[in-house]
Amino acid sequence: MEKKRKEKFLQIKRFLSNGKVLFGGIVLLLLAFTSISAPYIAPHDPNEQELTATKKPPFWIEGGDTNHILGTDSLGRDIFSRLLYGSRVAMFVAVVGTFFAGLIGVTLALLAGYYRGAVDNLISRFVDVWISFPPILLSIVLMAVLGTGITKVALAIILVDWTRFCRVIRGEVFNIREKDFILAARAIALGNLRIIVKEVFPNIVPLLIVLVTLEMGIAIIVEAILSFVGLSVEASIPAWGQMIALGRLYIHQAWWIMVFPMICIIISVLGLNLLGDGLREVLDPRLKVMGMK
Repeated sequence: MEKKRKEKFLQIKRFLSNGKVLFGGIVLLLLAFTSISAPYIAPHDPNEQELTATKKPPFWIEGGDTNHILGTDSLGRDIFSRLLYGSRVAMFVAVVGTFFAGLIGVTLALLAGYYRGAVDNLISRFVDVWISFPPILLSIVLMAVLGTGITKVALAIILVDWTRFCRVIRGEVFNIREKDFILAARAIALGNLRIIVKEVFPNIVPLLIVLVTLEMGIAIIVEAILSFVGLSVEASIPAWGQMIALGRLYIHQAWWIMVFPMICIIISVLGLNLLGDGLREVLDPRLKVMGMK
């Protein structure tokens, strides 16, 4: 028991000692916190218009006040409140889109990588055809067909990005399939499904965790692009890309309308990418060995 506790402590210490994991983890926790608690911590209704206080600067600039700490937009809506509510859209599409894209992609990758032959050829050819379409263009076309709405955005991300999971995981399954422990499992007559679930899948989890964090950042960018062109959520729902689209019209008079949502996107995506990179360094045994050398 004491040995297990010590191993867990060392594992936690190894994670926390990696600066990328620490920074990315803080960003992810902050995103989760703001998206869940936005209705409780936002100082204003995100759609409340105050036409006597339009384009008000942040509180540290002359003309600003602490009632709107990050200023207001062209309709007098509080930017800080809209950023908090915008994180809800970003986290929803990041979590839901990534989960289901991973579910589809990993399932097909396990089948293709393990069974090979005709199964692999069929899935691989379908992936090749699907990725021949530019991802952003395909997302825009899907949204134009599906219509606006946060669930439609998540669906578009799922339909576009499952191929990323499929291609990467398939290659890893190819390598794992030839390992001695898989051959031993076959020798004792374990069924294919049991081998996939009990032996193959646990060995792709470290790579899958890294892919999930990277895909979450991509999903946030895709949603921002779609909301920028007006093909994401309804106009009554604050979204970071939507705020940037409005702010670009007043960049010379009120730069804060556009800059703050851009900062939110940059920090979110950078944090998630660093988290994925840091997790790869911690979880990949080959990189551990190289680091020890």
